[in-house]
Amino acid sequence: MNSFYKRNELEQIGFKNVGSNVLISKNASIYGAENISIGNNVRIDDFCILSGKIEIGSFIHISAYTGLFAGNAGIIINDFVTISSRCAIYAISDDYSGEYMANPMVPDAYRKVESIEVIFEKYSIVGTGTTILPGSIIGEGTAVGCMSLVKDKLTSYGIFAGVPCKRIGDRKKDFLKYKEYLIEE
Repeated sequence: MNSFYKRNELEQIGFKNVGSNVLISKNASIYGAENISIGNNVRIDDFCILSGKIEIGSFIHISAYTGLFAGNAGIIINDFVTISSRCAIYAISDDYSGEYMANPMVPDAYRKVESIEVIFEKYSIVGTGTTILPGSIIGEGTAVGCMSLVKDKLTSYGIFAGVPCKRIGDRKKDFLKYKEYLIEE
């Protein structure tokens, strides 16, 4: 039994664009497919949620139970990005200060929603259980350790971890020797 959509099923979902060799679990939840673009060689596993304006590049893996909540601000995932299981990525979030009410069932006049694009630059990797807040940028080649909280721009080729995450080291670039084999720049 194949738990991934077939090509013709993917086309019927109504994505803005779908490349070749795309594997999306039939157990994933897709909201606003017309606002979602997907490149080549992409796998999205069971129980993922994709909601809002999302651009997914090529050679991407989004592991099980990960949620991408993009709203109209958007989430951009560039080539060769890996997002481990149980990550939560928010380009939108309610104001929790107490000055406003929160949740989508409350009329907008009583809410304040932060809405800022989230970007994953090429070759970045995010560990399991990480939460990424609106406006975050995961720099090129950056690795984020599991159970981290990202709320800022993370510099390129760093290793970050913690709540909130801090740079704890430098990431090697040895893997870049393989990129010509996989995709033309």
